Amino acid sequence: MRKFLVVVDHTPECMNALRFAARRAARTHGGVTMLYVIEPEEYHHWAGVAEVMEREKRAEAEERLTALADEVRALSGVLPEFVIREGEATAEVLAHLKDDPAIGVLVLGASIAGEGPGPLVSALVAKRGGRMPVPVTVVPGGLTLDEIDEIA
Repeated sequence: MRKFLVVVDHTPECMNALRFAARRAARTHGGVTMLYVIEPEEYHHWAGVAEVMEREKRAEAEERLTALADEVRALSGVLPEFVIREGEATAEVLAHLKDDPAIGVLVLGASIAGEGPGPLVSALVAKRGGRMPVPVTVVPGGLTLDEIDEIA
């Protein structure tokens, strides 16, 4: 079964990518994997504080993934897989693609705010381009829910 990988965060473009992936999974009898990347922070003097903050970040990641699972299931009929990784987002996406050969498509949402499509889209699509191990679908940030459903 081909799986669609979506990087989950708290941005509106993440929701567009997740909706697209869920709808495509439903139409192609595929799966959805939601990847949440916890970016490390430097704590040089307060190891105890760092441990508490890391636990809080992990709990936040689990909460976010759990909250979105029902939406993915409603859109696709598929129970998504959860993956939480720690590190720099681009490196962790690439590492997960290498670790899970069932991932067939990486789905990213493009931002409509600010300059450019967003850091992850820029890093993985603009800089890596044809060297990605799987096809990448970039969902434009300005699409409506109906438009996403139509193209998925």
